[in-house]
Amino acid sequence: MLKKILKSYDYTLIIATILLCAFGLVMIYSSSMASAVQRYGYPPDFFYQKQKVWLLIFTVIFLFAAVIPYKIMMFKKVMVLIVLASILSLLGLFVFGVEKNNAQSWYPIGTFLFQPSEFVKLAAIIYLAAVYAKKQAYINQFNKGVLPPLVYLFIVCALIIIQPDFGTAAIIIAIACMIVLCSGMNFKSIGKLLILALVVLLPLILVSWGKFFSEEQQSRFAVLDNPFTDKYVNNEGFHLANSYIAIGSGGVNGLGLGKSIQKLGYLPESHTDFIMAVIAEELGIWGVGFVIILLFYIVLRGIYIGLQCKDPFGSLLAIGISSMIGIQSFINLAGVSGLIPLTGVPLPFISYGGSSLLMLAGATGILVNVSMFTKYEKKYKNKHEQVDKKIRPKDGKVFYI
Repeated sequence: MLKKILKSYDYTLIIATILLCAFGLVMIYSSSMASAVQRYGYPPDFFYQKQKVWLLIFTVIFLFAAVIPYKIMMFKKVMVLIVLASILSLLGLFVFGVEKNNAQSWYPIGTFLFQPSEFVKLAAIIYLAAVYAKKQAYINQFNKGVLPPLVYLFIVCALIIIQPDFGTAAIIIAIACMIVLCSGMNFKSIGKLLILALVVLLPLILVSWGKFFSEEQQSRFAVLDNPFTDKYVNNEGFHLANSYIAIGSGGVNGLGLGKSIQKLGYLPESHTDFIMAVIAEELGIWGVGFVIILLFYIVLRGIYIGLQCKDPFGSLLAIGISSMIGIQSFINLAGVSGLIPLTGVPLPFISYGGSSLLMLAGATGILVNVSMFTKYEKKYKNKHEQVDKKIRPKDGKVFYI
C-alpha cells in the first residue's frame, strides 16, 4: 500500500518546486547583500539567513499538506475553522497590525512580519472549491448554488481593500473567477454573475478612486507611458526606470551572478518585488527563462491535474491553486516590465518573504496531494474494479479476494 502511494506522487512537480525555492534562495542572497548593509545596517547575509528559516518551515508544511488527504478539508468543522480564522485574522489587523508601505497588513511576531492576507488566498480557494463541489446538483440555481459562497469572498476582499491592499484583493477575485468558470455553471449563471459584479463594483471603483487610491498609487498608471521623464524619474517612476535599466543591462548572458549594479542602492525592493530585474541583470535571458519555464510548468501541471481528477473538490482545488500561482507570477512580471502598474505582489517561490512562501508551501503540498490521489485511484483502484468484474459470477453473488 505505502509503496503504491509513493509511486503515485508527482515527483516532477516536487522537483520543479525545489528548484525554484533553491534558485530563489541564491538570488535573495545576491540581490539583498547591498541593501541589507546600506539601507538597514544588517549583516550582508541577513535576508538570506531569514529565508533559510522560512524554507525549513516551508518543508514541514509542504510535507504535511502532501501527506494528509486533501478531502479532510471538506469536513464541516474544518471548513468553519478556515472561514472564521481568515475573517478574524483580517479584522485583527485593525487593532494589532502594523503599517508598512502605507498598508496596515502585517502582524509583528518578534523580528518577523506575518501577512494574513496571503493565507486568505488559499483559504478562499479551499472554501470556494469545497462549496461549489457540494453544490454540483444545483450549481445553476443562481440564488441557491451560485450566490451564497460569494458572500465570504466579498467580506474578505472588502477587509483587504480597507488596509488598503488592492493587489491581493484583485488576485483573490481573479482566482475566484477561475474557480467559478470551472465549477460547471452554465453561461446563463455566469452572465448573471458578471452583470451583478459590474453593477456592484463599477460604481464602487468610480466613487472610491480618489478616496482610497493615494496620489502615489494613482501615479503608477501615469508612469507606464515613460518613467524616465523629469516629472517621474526621481519620484513615482524611480522603481520602474531602474527596473528597465537592470533588465536592459543584463542582455542575453547577463553581467554575472552577484555583479548587478542596480541592486547597489538604485533599485528599491531588489530582493522582493523586483528580484526578477536583478535576475535579468545578472543572469540574462537564461536566468529569466529558467524561472518562467518552471513556473509555467507548475501552472500547466496543476491545470492538467485538475482536468484528470474525477473528484469535483480536488479538481477545483488544483485549478484554483495553479491559477493563483499563474496570476501572481503574471502580475509580478508584468509590473517589473512595465506592462501593468506596480502592485507590490511578490514572485512565487523566488521573492523574499515568509508569509507568501509558507502559503505556497501549503498550496503546492495540496496540489501534490490531489495529484497523488488522482493517480493512485486511476492506476490501482480501476485495476481492482476490473478484477472484481472478471470474478463476478452470473448469479449475482460476489466473491471477495
